[in-house]
Amino acid sequence: MCLIALAYRAHPDFELVVAANRDEYHARPTAPAGAWDDAPDVFGGRDLSQGGSWLALSKRGRLACVTNVRRMVTPDPAAPSRGGLVSAFVRGDAPVRAYAEGIAGRAMAFAGFNLLLWDGRDLRYLNNHPRFVSRAVPPGVHVVSNADLDTPWPKTEKLRRAVEAWAAAGNGDEAPLLAALADRTPAPDADLPDTGVGLELERRLSPAFILDPTYGTRCTTLVAVRRDGSGRFTEWRFDPAGRPAGRTDERWAP
Repeated sequence: MCLIALAYRAHPDFELVVAANRDEYHARPTAPAGAWDDAPDVFGGRDLSQGGSWLALSKRGRLACVTNVRRMVTPDPAAPSRGGLVSAFVRGDAPVRAYAEGIAGRAMAFAGFNLLLWDGRDLRYLNNHPRFVSRAVPPGVHVVSNADLDTPWPKTEKLRRAVEAWAAAGNGDEAPLLAALADRTPAPDADLPDTGVGLELERRLSPAFILDPTYGTRCTTLVAVRRDGSGRFTEWRFDPAGRPAGRTDERWAP
């Protein structure tokens, strides 16, 4: 998952809304969003390579999502799966702060990650690059891609503005959020960050929706949890050419 926006207590009807794109190698085996056979109260996608997830929620009121941190370091093949941090949280019952304290001592064993955790009461952000950080996320609109939370990259700022406008409008129309996540327009060169991957790759990775036959946006997800605890989880999937390849829509009552 490489682009996430959160509207946390920022909309009159919703406690939490997550609007996200998952960017990944198209060849990596993945299960569509659904209830997990080994944890039926958990709903989300599954990485069939390592068994974890990039975004999942428990209908008991727990949600977790993760992105990697872009840095020019070869990943350690023996490092534990970042997706395991998501699945362990949504399966468990520890409050976010206790969960964060529990992984602090081993966080540096993982490749670089941004981890967002919500336990139905509190939202927390964890990061392990260059050192372990755990902090509460205040109400408002927040965005993260492959740098720290709220780093002003062109695509994160465009998505932030779209989500802020949607929240201010106060209705439940998902179209503005989907349009922002579907944006395939590269950022101007002058606005691109320098993350060490070279100008051509910076350009290719700069839109919200990355179109590439090898590595690109594989799904768009919207999660909306209302104040009364009811909610919706919708996933739109895409093939390597960026064409629709499936949809899952799950709703639940409090």
